[in-house]
Order: sequence, then structure tokens, then C-alpha cells
Amino acid sequence: MIWLLLIAMFLIIESLTLNLVTIWFAFGSLCAFITTYFTDNILLQSIVFVGTTALSLIFTKPLFDKYIKKNIEKTNIDMIIGKTGVVTKNIKPNENGRVKVAGKSWMATAKEEIKEGEEVEILKIEGVKIIVKRKES
Repeated sequence: MIWLLLIAMFLIIESLTLNLVTIWFAFGSLCAFITTYFTDNILLQSIVFVGTTALSLIFTKPLFDKYIKKNIEKTNIDMIIGKTGVVTKNIKPNENGRVKVAGKSWMATAKEEIKEGEEVEILKIEGVKIIVKRKES
């Protein structure tokens, strides 16, 4: 009876979440429930539960992650990646400068020294600062 309750609980939790979270535990509970028809040994049933849950997680989770489309929503801020900006305060390695891009001023860092007035390409955003490189002509 406990395995049926666990199956129901894991399926309810799964239905309330948007991601695959407990489906593997529901499968493990189902296998443990099937085991009850062959043995009354709770230790063996628990081993079947843990084993099938672990195996199903190991073998199917990477497939789900690879093939199920993740709903990653880009914000408007991501639109500046790849754009050109102008350095408004010198950027030195390991020291932040400032870059104006799309009408906004950003704290910026780069691996190289870039002087005020030079154009840069925005590579990525890390927190509140942008990572840039000197724009090639």
C-alpha cells in the first residue's frame, strides 16, 4: 500500500511542476510496487525502488535535458550582445571602465587595455557589467 501512496504522491508533485522533477521516483515506486507481488521483504522492495530510480535517472535525464526544449526567455538586455559600443572611461585589464551602448552607460571589463573613444564589441553580460573586446576594423 505504501508504494501506491508514493506513486500517487510523486505523480501529483510532477503534475504541479513545470519540469520533470519526480517522474523517476514515481517509476521507482511502481517497480517496487510490482516487486510486492513476488516478495514481502521491504528491504528488497526498497532496493528495487532505489535501484530503478537511480538507473532511470542516470539513463533518461540526459536525454530529457538534450531533447526537451528549455523555455529560456531572453530579456531585452540580451539584445546588446554582439552590438558595438564606445568606451567612455578607459578599460584596463582587471579594472572596470565604462562603455556606452544603445544609449546606456555600462560598467565594462576587457582582457586588454582599451582607451576612451574606441569602439568595442559586447561579448556577454555578467551581472551588471559587460565583457567587451576591441572592435576590429
